[in-house]
Amino acid sequence: MIEGGFILFGIASISALYTILIYNRLVSLKHDTSKAWSNIDVLLKQRHDELPKLVETCKQYMQHERETLEKVMYARSGVSNARKAGNISELGKAESVLRQGLVSLFATAEAYPALKADASFRNLESRITGLENAIADRREYYNEVVNNNNVRLEQFPDIFVARLFGFDSFDLLQFSEEEKADVDVRALFR
Repeated sequence: MIEGGFILFGIASISALYTILIYNRLVSLKHDTSKAWSNIDVLLKQRHDELPKLVETCKQYMQHERETLEKVMYARSGVSNARKAGNISELGKAESVLRQGLVSLFATAEAYPALKADASFRNLESRITGLENAIADRREYYNEVVNNNNVRLEQFPDIFVARLFGFDSFDLLQFSEEEKADVDVRALFR
């Protein structure tokens, strides 16, 4: 009888320990995902702050390109709203519109040699391009962490612990096909 009690106690202890390990791993994945999103958010905010400077610099040279400049600012607003709301799906759409606006702006700037020679424009163009590259890197990392989290939530026996403690899956950050395609800058000038 005592022997059976030790066996049941041993099984219960091992089960509890295993549940704790699963729980801790799920908590870690949840926080990794939040951290990855925060890294993207910081870069989006930095770019958000740089875009008005770029548009203002361009305004000095591009008086007849008001529509292009307004398109960038409208897209910037869409990204900001989606970012603040934490709406991953809308953020992807807004990012696509913003990227198209920036491509159009930089292509239009080619027609203004004085603007292209402006040190402030060159610095802002370089800064925004660097931020775009960093956002792409962070987006890739975010999606990897989200995928790891979501897979773990569906695996046996983790699924039971996840459901018991209310762990949720996260959405991948996806952009449109146009956003993912390489931009052929030379084609913009033909």
